[in-house]
Amino acid sequence: KDEPVDKLKKELGFSPDGLSDSEVSARLDKYGYNELAEKKVNPLLKFLGYFWGPIPGMIIVAAVLSGVLRHWPDLGVILTLLVMNAVVGFREEYQASSAIEALKQKLAAKARVKRGGKWSMIPARELVLGDIVRLRIGEIVPADARLLEGDNIQVDQSALTGESLPVEKKPGEAVFSGSIIKQGEIEALIYATGKDTFYGKTAQFGESAKT
Repeated sequence: KDEPVDKLKKELGFSPDGLSDSEVSARLDKYGYNELAEKKVNPLLKFLGYFWGPIPGMIIVAAVLSGVLRHWPDLGVILTLLVMNAVVGFREEYQASSAIEALKQKLAAKARVKRGGKWSMIPARELVLGDIVRLRIGEIVPADARLLEGDNIQVDQSALTGESLPVEKKPGEAVFSGSIIKQGEIEALIYATGKDTFYGKTAQFGESAKT
């Protein structure tokens, strides 16, 4: 969301008092919870999947031909390549999955939100578009948000962007789910949750890259 904050406020139905319970319920129904769906895959089936496909298929055909022609040394080499291809692919995918899980551990569990004119702590998964949250030093940003009025803050977003040092963020700029407030305190307007956050899209890209 790069448009001006005033335009974003209008799109999200911004109110200084925050959303009402009915608005929150409607948005949860429309956009879902602020979380990522987890896909459970049997590791054995995933490993066996590396023996299926164009490249493994060609290797298997070569192995069969070597067996028919009784070229046993060639057969041994081909089968070794087939197994190594599966092991390397499975290992790379496991490492990618571990990296994604590490990112998930950085997501906020709780969030300070203003609804109906009152501040309260709620599970971060219950945040919706248009919520007003207060971000404080040491806290994890619970969803993608645009900073509202206030002083500049320092944000550590190294887990998402690889930047080694905290970056300064001004009112009107975006902060991303999973980043950490290193200095300052400010209110922010949630504009993306779950799979639609910068983090969520990164995780989805990692998942698609494995398939």
